[in-house]
Amino acid sequence: MTDTEEIIIDSAMSFSEAIEGTMAPEEIIDSLSLVDVLYYSFDSRKHQGQLIVKRELEDDVYEIFALIEKLQFPVEKVVPIMFYAWSDYDSMAANNTSGFNFRVIEGTTKLSMHSLGKALDINPVQNPVIYPNGVIAPEGAKYLPQNKGTFTADNAIVQEFIKRGWHWGGNFDQPKDYHHFEKP
Repeated sequence: MTDTEEIIIDSAMSFSEAIEGTMAPEEIIDSLSLVDVLYYSFDSRKHQGQLIVKRELEDDVYEIFALIEKLQFPVEKVVPIMFYAWSDYDSMAANNTSGFNFRVIEGTTKLSMHSLGKALDINPVQNPVIYPNGVIAPEGAKYLPQNKGTFTADNAIVQEFIKRGWHWGGNFDQPKDYHHFEKP
């Protein structure tokens, strides 16, 4: 890599553009921050994307994405979920890495940690959620630990999240949520 390497911009929104249309209350919106991150995508080229996270988690996100970039761990794209009209399903199907999304946990009435900007989903197609009944989301995804962009318990990125007090969905009893990281 050279200093003149072209960076492909996947997202360059303003904060107001990135939260447009959210149903989140003002006190949650006021606690959020828009973070620019660099990463290598599956095209082996450097990209810039954006995540919305709780302001107090900015440093963790910057530093973890610096590791992702250094390791050249491929990340498909990182675009605020408003680009997908706040649809978690559409964002996952597009293999988008995302943070804040004011929504409930699938199949419940409980707010997701994404609603507080305290969760990230990375490469959902490589790291799907697998429900106890065998349903896999996003549709058509397969968890193949040997594939690029896939997380396993011994992955350096998973270990970095855990070292910083985050929980990894691959360690959940049910469902196994391999793309999900949250900071309780």
